[in-house]
Amino acid sequence: MPLNIDWQQILLHWMNLAILTGGLYFILYKPVKQFMNKREEYYRELDRQAEDKLARAERVQAEYQAKLDGAEEEIREARAQAQQSAQQSVQEQLAQAKDQAEQIVAHARVEAEHNRDQIIKQSQRELKDLAARAAKKLAAHPEADPFEQFLTLAEGGKPHENR
Repeated sequence: MPLNIDWQQILLHWMNLAILTGGLYFILYKPVKQFMNKREEYYRELDRQAEDKLARAERVQAEYQAKLDGAEEEIREARAQAQQSAQQSVQEQLAQAKDQAEQIVAHARVEAEHNRDQIIKQSQRELKDLAARAAKKLAAHPEADPFEQFLTLAEGGKPHENR
């Protein structure tokens, strides 16, 4: 041995290193590798679940947005229908008011016609009474001109004596 190299010692160290490496592989590396794989799988599963939840949330958001748009459309339709109903109600009330006005005018015409007839009848009675009184007064003074006496009496004066 020229450089004090003991091949047997080197071989034993190599064998010792191989046993130590194999033992550490089975004792530490393999369980740590399994732990890391499980952890990686766990985080992959969490990531997948998060993506699923995100996709579900986006679907729910899209559904709610669609429902909101539908609700807004329903509100617009309901508002239009309410306006149409209100307009129809106004038209009906106007028609009723017009009918009432026509009835009131017709009733007023009938009443006016009735009052006119009564006034005409009363005027005729007064004229008959006036004519009868005038005829009596004319008959009481037969010497004067009858027409002249009638006019004088109609004006409210006294009959003239014949001159």
